[in-house]
Order: sequence, then structure tokens, then C-alpha cells
Amino acid sequence: MAKTKGKKETPLMKQYNSIKAKYPDAILLFRVGDFYETFGDDAKKAAEVLGIILTKRGAGSESETALAGFPHHSLNTYLPKLVKAGLRVAICDQLENPKLTKKIVKRGVTELVTPGVSLNDEVLQSKSNNFLAAVHFGKRLLGVSFLDVSTGEFLLAQGNEEYIDKLLQNFSPSEVLVEKQNKQRFKELFEDRFYTFYLDDWVFQQDYGRETLEGHFKVGSLKGFGVDELTEGIVASGAVLYYLSETQHNKLQHIQNISRIAEDHYVWMDRFTVRNLELYHSTAINAVTLLDVIDRTISPMGGRLLKRWLALPLKNIEEIQLRHDLVKYIIENDDFREICEYQIQQISDLERLVSKVATGKVSPREMVLLKNSLKAILPVKEAALQSKNASVKSIGNQFTDCTDVIEKVEKTLFDDAPVNINKGNAIAHEVSQELDDLRAISNSGKEYLDNMLKRETERTGIPSLKIAFNNVFGYYIEVRNTHRDKVPEEWIRKQTLVNAERYITEELKEYETKILGAEEKIQELEQQLFAELVQYIIEFVNPIQQNAQTIAKVDGLLSFARLAIDNNYVRPIVDDSTDIEIKNGRHPVIEKQLPIGEEYIANDIVLNRNQQQVMMITGPNMSGKSAILRQTALIVLLAQMGSYVPAQNARIGVVDKIFTRVGASDNISMGESTFMVEMNETASILNNISDRSLVLLDEIGRGTSTYDGISIAWAIAEYLHEHPSKAKTLFATHYHELNEMTTTFERIKNFNVSVKELKDTIIFLRKLVVGGSNHSFGIHVAKLAGMPNQVIHRASKILTQLEKNHTNEEVKETLKEVQHDDLQLSFFQLDDPLLEDIREEILSTNIDALTPIEALMKLNEIKRMLVKK
Repeated sequence: MAKTKGKKETPLMKQYNSIKAKYPDAILLFRVGDFYETFGDDAKKAAEVLGIILTKRGAGSESETALAGFPHHSLNTYLPKLVKAGLRVAICDQLENPKLTKKIVKRGVTELVTPGVSLNDEVLQSKSNNFLAAVHFGKRLLGVSFLDVSTGEFLLAQGNEEYIDKLLQNFSPSEVLVEKQNKQRFKELFEDRFYTFYLDDWVFQQDYGRETLEGHFKVGSLKGFGVDELTEGIVASGAVLYYLSETQHNKLQHIQNISRIAEDHYVWMDRFTVRNLELYHSTAINAVTLLDVIDRTISPMGGRLLKRWLALPLKNIEEIQLRHDLVKYIIENDDFREICEYQIQQISDLERLVSKVATGKVSPREMVLLKNSLKAILPVKEAALQSKNASVKSIGNQFTDCTDVIEKVEKTLFDDAPVNINKGNAIAHEVSQELDDLRAISNSGKEYLDNMLKRETERTGIPSLKIAFNNVFGYYIEVRNTHRDKVPEEWIRKQTLVNAERYITEELKEYETKILGAEEKIQELEQQLFAELVQYIIEFVNPIQQNAQTIAKVDGLLSFARLAIDNNYVRPIVDDSTDIEIKNGRHPVIEKQLPIGEEYIANDIVLNRNQQQVMMITGPNMSGKSAILRQTALIVLLAQMGSYVPAQNARIGVVDKIFTRVGASDNISMGESTFMVEMNETASILNNISDRSLVLLDEIGRGTSTYDGISIAWAIAEYLHEHPSKAKTLFATHYHELNEMTTTFERIKNFNVSVKELKDTIIFLRKLVVGGSNHSFGIHVAKLAGMPNQVIHRASKILTQLEKNHTNEEVKETLKEVQHDDLQLSFFQLDDPLLEDIREEILSTNIDALTPIEALMKLNEIKRMLVKK
């Protein structure tokens, strides 16, 4: 909050303003006694987000300011709400005991919590990483880094704009750091899809990034991590570590490794494809995604890893087959599967627990959960090591021995240890003789007081004596007025009530000092012993993390096995051919949404680079063309993730890139039409295809006029057929004219999604059959949608009239004539006068002013010129 000129400042507000000036872009939670207070504009924001009362401090005085606060013990309730609202929160604590100073209490920011930097369980989602990212714009390439401070995962990569865009979408960071000078460029490339924070440009320097990383990992070179050559990625990673330091996160011993995201190791999917296939998100309300269907993981670590496997499907055949082998073993060995499932249910979020240990934010109860989780891993390790399968045994060997940690925690903490160490009764018996003695003193209090009461009652002859305690003058003896004359002279009167008087004695005061001193000492000792335990466990961060990662892998493979058993999936054959053969493939998501008893109509897909490179699929809207396209991509994806697939059988020649252009996706907010978005996405596909690519195109060209659309769709299909890579393609279209392509292009084959006509209606059979379709059934679909009969009847009459006057034969003939050789202009020599004539004819035509019919006539005119030639 900026200081207002002329406003009188109290010492407290002076201190507040000086701290707030260092964190102008954060909500400052200012600890005052038992409350966290916010002032000025911060208070207005906090009151609105948290739904707490907005009041005033110093109302009516010169120093009046807005005020809103909440009890300090409610921090974990209110902090997540502020962070989830996209606010940065600086937590300012009292750095000394108020009782020990007569001056204003010293205060300082102990933590800056931002969307990308949080260890709070209420902010984090258990099955999702909470990545902080940084993007660096190099001269030629971009660098990117991802760090989840809650798990210790640290990744970096570099590449072109499209690659970084894909990674940002896949990893979905909660916060992205960008250098200030590239603010506009970042917005142009990545729009407003991410919460961003802009850092000074000097942070993004090569030398600084390298030195920061080497300093953190205490190494002389980054070669051991395999990232030494990724200069732009190193710069981004340095910026991430700088930001952690700036946000007061200095205990980072759980970040023990940094690894590269190897672009050539995983299947390429651009962000359009990830969105179109609805892998993790869908624009539709309550839609089910692929992740929703395939995620059968039990643990948070397994859930996060499965998401990573989905984002980065494998290309290495041996790695894919290893996952398939392990899934097969789990399916076939019920005992092993049941042991793993039961034990993993006993495991908490081990990755995040050990991160809390390293950052000093772990509670006694969480330490017990960590111990129990490590204990639950032992039977899984034992079962894996006893297996005769070499791959399973290898997993058993990946678990590290953490028995020292288990024993240390068991000896040090009670199993029912509290959430907060200050609540006491966390440290077990026999850990410290001093602690046991102090507890004996504290626990013997009631017995001591009972004995004292009995003794004093007998000595004084007062039957109704009572010993009690209050915060004003500690322990006291209460005597009713009727027995006041029996009170011994040595008792000191402290308080007079209506019906009684309260006294203290020398003995009571000595006892009080002993008891209260013991309780205070107990609290100090418990905190000290717990801190020593935390320090001991920090030495085991790396092996514990390794165990967490291995159990995540087992959980991911278990998930695949459960998926296969419950849904009748089969093991695919993955080889180094370039063929795709799927027998009776099903859509993994749609089949789960069908009403009970309804069976999914399975379909066959055969694609190869020699005979059937392009499957041209026609059929009416709603017949299931898009589902067939999507299911093919999802089956390939599942296979290369290491999962079984929904099919009778499948053979997948490893795919290196999957491209989709499925459905219209408007981007009007960015000033682009549906058609422009469609063309952008399609251009990206055509510019990046390879000989192992799988291309899925759905209704290309429908965003423009019919003749434009047919021309564009034809040219794209032709380009794919003639391209040297011969990329395998599924091409769904409602332009039946494209069925003519098969007569000219040998590797384009026609298929249609069959329907059954019954009088005035149609039944969708959803079965893919050989041959083209020559009817769109658009009016039938409109009727099924509930269009008024008057509209349906009128549309039928107009269609009949149009079909009489404007047949499609002209279009078909024209397209037949415009052969693929046109691309190379092999009809004529480049110096042929005819070429110049055609050029002049085209350039002199105002295309924007032509109607579709005039455009067709112009095309015919050019055709006649060629025929004469």
C-alpha cells in the first residue's frame, strides 16, 4: 500500500509500509498478535476474495485505513483462496517473542506464495503437478524450464516456438516467468493462456543461469545431468531458481536433479492435436477426457506420472515393449497385482511429503505418514524380487533400502503424533530421559494436588476446600465464607468473592513454578528433538524420492492392467514398420459413455505407405466419421504409452508425429475466423509431416464456400499423396466429389460410414465400408434434429431444383482434369507462351468479386486453354 502524503503514521503502520514497499505486487499478510491483518487496497481485495469483514483501523483519525484480517491459525483455510484467485501472497511473521521486547516487534516476510510456488496441500491438486515455468527467448531458439517445488521435479528443454508452445500446453504450468523485454512477444505467441510474472532482463543471462545451477547442485559442470549443451534451457532454469530465492524458498535440498525433455524421444503432438483429441481437457461442459477413462492409478504419484506418459508417448520400441511386458505380467499374476494394489492404497503422497521434510514444513503427523508409506513399499519390493520375470525383478531392485528411516521415525514419534509440534505429545517415550522426567512431573500434577487437598482439609478441618487454576494468579485454594475463620495465618488472601475467598500458599507457588516450567521445557525439548529428526531424514531425500518414483511407475502399470482387464483391451504389436492395422478398433472414451447394454460399433483401419496411404471417408454428419478418426489416434497413443488398446487386435508401426484437424474451433477472440484457424492448423500439419506421421483431417474446407472448400480439400489430399514422406492419412469429408481422386491417385482409397434408409428417415449403422458415398443426408439429419416440418419440406424442394439446374458433374470433370502433375507444371515448359497467357488470365481476374458459378466458369475457361494445348 503506497503511503499517502500528509497522512500520520503510527509506528506499526510505518513498519507495515516499509515491508509492503518491497512487495508492491503481493497481498501482504501482516502478523499482529493472533491475527494476520491486511491494510488499504490489500484489505479490499482480501475482503472480497475471502468473504471477510472489511473494517477500518484508526477510524476518524488522520491515520485511518481499510483493514481486514483473520486468525493466524486459519492461514491454511484462507491462503489457498487467495492463491487460487491468482494473487501473490507475502506472509509477514513476527520474528521475535512480543513478551521479550518493549519496542515494536520485529517482523519480516518469511514466505512469498504464488500460483507456481506453493507447498500448501489446499492449493495443490494431488494428481497434478504444480509447475513453475520460465521461458527464455534466445537468438535462434527458445528455452523453457519446469519446476514443481512440491515434488522436486526439475525439467528443461529448448526448441522452436511451436515446440515450446506444445510443452507449455502439456505441462500446464501454474505460473510462467518471462523477461520484461519479451512481454509483448510472449503474449503474441502464447496469448493469455498462462498466469505470468515478468522478471528483470539481467536474470536471463547465460553465465548467471549456469552459475546458479552449478551452485545449487554443487557441481563444477552440468555434463553429468546431460543438459550442458542446452544453453537456452539453462538460462530459463537459472531464472526459476532465482525466483525461488526471491520468494524466500531457500531450503531446496529435495531438488537433487535436473533432466532434459528429449524432443526426439517422444511422439510429437502439437497443441491443436492435444486439444482436438481431448486428452486432458475439453471445451464441452462435463465432457469426459481420455485421461478420465484411463486413469486407474491409486496414488497421487502414479496419477502425476500417468499424465506425463500421456503427454509424452514413447517412440523407442524396446521401451514400449518393456511396458507391455510388465502390463502382461501384472494381468496374468493375480497375487502380485493384489499385493501391489493393497500396499499402494497404504501409501501417501511420498514425493510431496519428502519435499516438506527438505523445506522444513513437515508436521509430526506427516512424518508418521512418510514412515508408514515407506513401510508399505516393502511387500511390493519383496514380491517383485521373488518374481521369475527379469523385468519385474528389475523393478524390485529399483527400490532403495529406507529401513533406517522407518526405524528412526518409529522410535522417535508416537503413531498418533499431532498435526502441530506445539501441541505436544509427538515425541515417543524413551527418546530423551530428560523429556520423560519432565512429563512425569507434569503428569503427576493431579495426583500431587489431590494429596495436598486431602492433607490441608484434614489439617484445617475445612470440608469444602477446592484447589483450582486461573491465568491471573495461577493456582489457588478457595474457601467458602462459612469456614473463613479456620484459614491458617500463613495463607495469603488474593481474591474476595460473594460467597468465598481465594488464597495462595508458598507450597502452591513452588509447585506452580515447577509444573509450568516443566511444560514450557517439554515444548522446547519436543521441538528440538523433532528438528533433529527432520535433519536426519533430509539425508535420505534422494532414496525416498527414488522409491516414490518407482512406486509411481508400478501404479501406472497397474492402472494399464486394470484398464485392460475391465474393458477387454488387447496387447498391440508395436514394430518398426510404417503400417497401421487395427481390427475392430473402438473409441476408448465414447464406448464408456454408451447406455448400458448398447455395444460400440467397432471398425477396421488399415493404413500403409504402399497401397492404402489415404483413406478418404465420406458419410453423413452424425454418422461417426470423427469418432473413427479420433479412435485411430487414441489407439496409437495408448499403444505407444505402453498400454493395451481397445481392439480385437492391432499392429502399430511406430508413429513419430500425430496431427489432427478435427472439427471447427473458432478463435474469434483473437480476431480469427473458423476458416482461418482451420487453415493455420492445416498449414502446420503440411509443413511438418514425416514418413512415420499419422494425419487425421476432418471436414477440411467446410469453413468457406463449396467450390473453395472442394478445391482446398482436393489440393491438400493431393499434396499428402504426392509428398515424399507418404504420411498415413485419414481424410473425412462431406465433399463426395473427392471420391473421384481414387481414379487418379493409386494410394487413395474410398470408404464410407454406412447408413440405412427407411422411407423418410435414416439409421446410422456407424460401420466403415469400402466405397464412396454420394449422398450427404443433410436434410434427414436436420429432420432428426427436430427441425420444423415446414422447413424440411421447403429444403427438399430447393434441393430438387438445385440438383436439376446445377449438377456436380462439371466440378467432377474439372477436378479429374486438374491432375497432380499440375504442381510440377509438367504440362509445358516454363517458357511456354501458354503459361504466360494463363498467368495473365489469373492475375487479371478479381477473385474476390466472383460468385461461385463465375469462378467455375473461369476455371472451365482455363481448362479449355489447356485442352487446346
